[in-house]
Amino acid sequence: MKVIYPVNKLQGSLRVPGDKSISHRAVMLGSLAEGTSRVRGFLKGADCLSTINCFRQMGIRIEEKGDVLSIYGKGLKGLTAPEGILDVGNSGTTTRLISGILAGQPFETTLSGDQSLNSRPMKRIMDPLTQMGAHISSLKENGCAPLRIRGHRLHGIDYRSPVASAQVKSCLLLAGLYADGPVKVTEPARSRDHTERMLKAFGADIRCHGKESTIIPPAYGRTGDYHLHAREIMIPGDISSAAYFIAAGLIVPDSCIEIRNVGINDTRAGILSVCRDMGADIRLLNRREESGEPVADILIRSSRLHGTVIEGDIIPTLIDELPVIAMMACFAEGETIIRDAHELKVKESDRITIVSDNLKRMGADVTPAEDGFIIRGKASRSGSRALKGARISCANDHRIAMTFAIAGLCADGETLIEDPDCVDISYPDFFRELDGLIVDSEEGRD
Repeated sequence: MKVIYPVNKLQGSLRVPGDKSISHRAVMLGSLAEGTSRVRGFLKGADCLSTINCFRQMGIRIEEKGDVLSIYGKGLKGLTAPEGILDVGNSGTTTRLISGILAGQPFETTLSGDQSLNSRPMKRIMDPLTQMGAHISSLKENGCAPLRIRGHRLHGIDYRSPVASAQVKSCLLLAGLYADGPVKVTEPARSRDHTERMLKAFGADIRCHGKESTIIPPAYGRTGDYHLHAREIMIPGDISSAAYFIAAGLIVPDSCIEIRNVGINDTRAGILSVCRDMGADIRLLNRREESGEPVADILIRSSRLHGTVIEGDIIPTLIDELPVIAMMACFAEGETIIRDAHELKVKESDRITIVSDNLKRMGADVTPAEDGFIIRGKASRSGSRALKGARISCANDHRIAMTFAIAGLCADGETLIEDPDCVDISYPDFFRELDGLIVDSEEGRD
């Protein structure tokens, strides 16, 4: 149990952990490349460690020394059959992306994770991989892990995805490295493009236009029989982790926080647009590019927020940040509507239900919907607080724990976070760094 007390001011600067999405992809592509890739800024959270362990089981040497992760890649055909089940832990990213790679290997594997992971939908990758010629099955015949994948010769495909999902798209593009023809994925809205950027950086023939991404496999097309080549990678800070401190800086009065070295890829940075639409005082400083990804320092000052409508194509760019945005909307003037976010129901938890239930416990005026929320904000006036302290059930979901830790900073009374250790999935030092920003706490006051 973690107790969060209300505070009156936050101030300081910090660096958030490396981007989780990019960290996964760096290990995967570094393993499939020829030579030694060196990665700095790698996120040492549980999900990314699951990816490392899976590739170690398939014969890839991965070493950590200081802040450098060295991946000794063996090329596209260098993986070997693991001796047992590949344990993906709680990581949906590991499961869906590695399935595309495994579909083209000359051996059979079984993927399984924890209870939460094994309840998440996998038919979204199973169906298109099957269309490519993969042999993939759900061992419990429920469309979920455990998955058995028997490597097979794969074919090119022109796939129109019914969902805007970077995991689905990335799974198919990675499978495309082993196909006999181009693999093209068209999405209803543009999802995050870290896979496309990193494939290009490693030397793959990847072509992107709007909502379409196409990979031309080796031994096909004008590029000839190409290989992936090892490279140096600098991983920027994860904007999904920065989101909690962005929200904290905006809703805690008299606060000023600088978050250094954050990735601001426009397929991920929808939260910045939404915050500005709500009247937030946010500035991007020292903008630059590192390892093919746009990066900046973010300066946040407490702001008087107002409601907004969040829908349509922006949703895939902030899907992981919607819980903390919904919480932040409780402190805004007027109504905030979030829609088109069906994907929230199939994350680590049903985030629509659990966010709504916890916000109601804290006294928020929130109505859940099938695809989002309606939040009627209670902007603070005369020193009153928009929420009250409560006991928060996290369903072992790291993003829920961090969202309501921030809510507790601006709530009357104590907020109790159950299972706070679940933040280790993406941000092991979250509570320590949050404590380091507190200038004026009400802990222990009468």
